[in-house]
Amino acid sequence: MKKILIALAILASAQFADAQVKAVADAQKAIDAAQAAASNPKKATKAATWTALGKAYVTAHEAPAGNLWGNASKQELALMLGNEKPSSTSEVVINGEQYTKEVYSSKTLYFRPNGQLGIIEVTKEVVADPLSKALEAYAKAASIDAHTKGLAEALDGINQKYINDAFTQYQLGNYAAGSQYFEKAAAAAAQAPLNKVDSMSVYNTGFLAQLAGDKARAKTFFEKCYNMGYYSTDGEIFAKLADVDPDNTKKYLEAGFSKFPSSQSILIGLINYYMSAGEGTDRLFEPLDAAKKNEPNNASLYYVEGNIHTQLGEYDKAIESYEYCTKVSPDYEFGFIGEGTMFYNRAVELQ
Repeated sequence: MKKILIALAILASAQFADAQVKAVADAQKAIDAAQAAASNPKKATKAATWTALGKAYVTAHEAPAGNLWGNASKQELALMLGNEKPSSTSEVVINGEQYTKEVYSSKTLYFRPNGQLGIIEVTKEVVADPLSKALEAYAKAASIDAHTKGLAEALDGINQKYINDAFTQYQLGNYAAGSQYFEKAAAAAAQAPLNKVDSMSVYNTGFLAQLAGDKARAKTFFEKCYNMGYYSTDGEIFAKLADVDPDNTKKYLEAGFSKFPSSQSILIGLINYYMSAGEGTDRLFEPLDAAKKNEPNNASLYYVEGNIHTQLGEYDKAIESYEYCTKVSPDYEFGFIGEGTMFYNRAVELQ
């Protein structure tokens, strides 16, 4: 019985391997057939012809990775890969994380120390940039019939695939490439008939551009976020713009502080700016005092005041502000959290 099970496992493994090779070949055949139809003058007038071409390109994008999935174990993937063996194996460190890197003909797999698949990097596509070609095909279909069934869903799917590709490049430390993919994701979402504003992808385009050291590109996309009213978590967009647009650092930080006074990144940015510009950190309390006059019972404002004093090393004043939070609002726990965090950090510094 054991020999039979082993034989069946080997047979299944070979079938999966053959299926993987066949999937790539079939993807190319599907593209060839769909392109031939699109070149036919009669068929080219039908939206269905172009949606078929778009689907063929999407399938081509998926084919090299096959049925592999993230977090799968090596044992699980052995069946999927079958007789397909890596041409090389090495140990690498990416973004401080240890991986075992296995190079295959059309992909590279990165395994975590626990044996789980962490990153799937496609290195050889069936055709160059298949998702862009799919978008072109879907745009042609929409121009023929804007109400073509399934177009919006197809565009949403491409948006998600670009996001996945962008995240893969981020994991690999290829920030410039990741930024390009996020830009394409936002463009896919904006295409008719989906017409969706993917503000998160616009922000991530700028974020990865900044990580790549391209401040001009980062500024362009952070400004897009700012103009569309997308400020990210705790108004992070103001701190980002202040960093990549030095001519308007003060403008963005002060505007951000007025909208998001509890943002640590904006607060620290303002402290650094006032100290370096010689304007004096007392300027920090001006918008805060104005806010307190408008909302005297807003405990969070006193919590922010405590954070400012803490950053400036004015610990006695920080304690007063933190403890005043509970006088304003007995159920407001962040005053205690702020004071406790301050004491803990001071203890670590002294130690």
